[in-house]
Amino acid sequence: MENTKQQKEQTVLPLLFVKAGKKLLLEVDRQQPGSKETKHEHDNHVKSSHHTSSKISATLQKMFHTDKGSDTESEKSENTNIQPGQTTSNTRFQKMEAGKHIHNLSYSKRTHRMQNFFKELGIHGQPAAVNDKHVHSQSLSEKYGKPQEVIGKGAFGIVRIAHKIEPRVPGEKLFAVKEFKRHHNEPSKKYIKRLTSEFCISSSLHHINVIDTLDLLQDTQGNYCEVMEYCSGGDLYSLIVTSGGGLEKDEGNCFFGQLINGVKYLHDNGVAHRDLKPENLILTFNGCLKITDFGNAECFRMAWETQPHLTRGICGSEPYIAPEEFKDELFDSRSVDIWACGIIYMSMMTSSLLWRVAIEKEDANFKAYLEAKKKDTFTAPFQCLTEGQRELISKIIEPDPKKRITIEQIITDSWFSSIYICHRQTTSTSDSSISSTSCSINAVNEQATAINKTSIANMV
Repeated sequence: MENTKQQKEQTVLPLLFVKAGKKLLLEVDRQQPGSKETKHEHDNHVKSSHHTSSKISATLQKMFHTDKGSDTESEKSENTNIQPGQTTSNTRFQKMEAGKHIHNLSYSKRTHRMQNFFKELGIHGQPAAVNDKHVHSQSLSEKYGKPQEVIGKGAFGIVRIAHKIEPRVPGEKLFAVKEFKRHHNEPSKKYIKRLTSEFCISSSLHHINVIDTLDLLQDTQGNYCEVMEYCSGGDLYSLIVTSGGGLEKDEGNCFFGQLINGVKYLHDNGVAHRDLKPENLILTFNGCLKITDFGNAECFRMAWETQPHLTRGICGSEPYIAPEEFKDELFDSRSVDIWACGIIYMSMMTSSLLWRVAIEKEDANFKAYLEAKKKDTFTAPFQCLTEGQRELISKIIEPDPKKRITIEQIITDSWFSSIYICHRQTTSTSDSSISSTSCSINAVNEQATAINKTSIANMV
């Protein structure tokens, strides 16, 4: 009876336990030497521990807030009112008159020192050190500077900061350089098509809430590097896990509003992201949110089409995946983006995950949510929301995709319309469907062939 009761209780899944981008669960008590736990068991189980949570939270606070590296002179000139390194809760987000606010994110170049993080927690089996071979193609270095410190690492490869020093210009310009990693035994043509597909989509997008992708170059090792604008505020995931229980209400609402505006732009132009999560949302120092990483994005509508192409299959990171993706059925890829936005919003408000996976038979929290929804009630995590917030978020996190709210309906929602969003697109950027040119399958194939035929032959 006691076990049954415990299973029915709502379990809090701290966001800092789950590094969804790598599907890495930070479970101190389960990572001791000699553990016989299988990888499958490890990747599919989250153990809640208040003691461990406090320890991780303290370590993260120490990691992300004690290194107060200075910005370049060019970056400092963009905001003279904020001193470099100010990241306390009092200065990170400041409310102003008439409901307005200011974001003051850290000037520190966030290199996400996860090596030190694992070491301080005593976790064995730290990730292997990043191979210190810098992308040093002459054309890359000449155009954008030499890539140096690592700010991201995943299955795709690594992301470094490139420092471009212009003669007779004070300071330096910074760029983010994403080095595409060729998968083991991946055919060269598939590798080229994969990276050019991502580049074709991302480089065609131009919106204040979407990362600006500038170039695609090859290094001397045969790897291709995507050059993007650099945002010194870090990613939303890092901000959430160091916030101490969730973001400020207006702060989270502003980020949510920017996210929705960015997603609306994607959908208006025939693109679905398919992997929205806090790790893929990066921030400028003054709080402008930008959607990044279009490795799983797809074009669901061409310019001459009026109806979207349906798709199927699982894509993304489990806590943010919509329930329809786990079924062998066709679905609208726009609706899974909307679902992910709701999960991200709740993560910002509570600094925790609603559930591990949206499968009723596998997750007690998701089952409890479904049962509560049938009774028109709300589970514990939603109690912190106002009536207007709960009403909209419940429509976004609607298990039935046919009943789920659309992006256009979110924009016109009364509570959403009341949000003060400090970064908005000021000019029209909708092209009806960018997929008509840059994102078509033919364009991807043509660009993949044109990039470097010689390098393809050398990599086989």
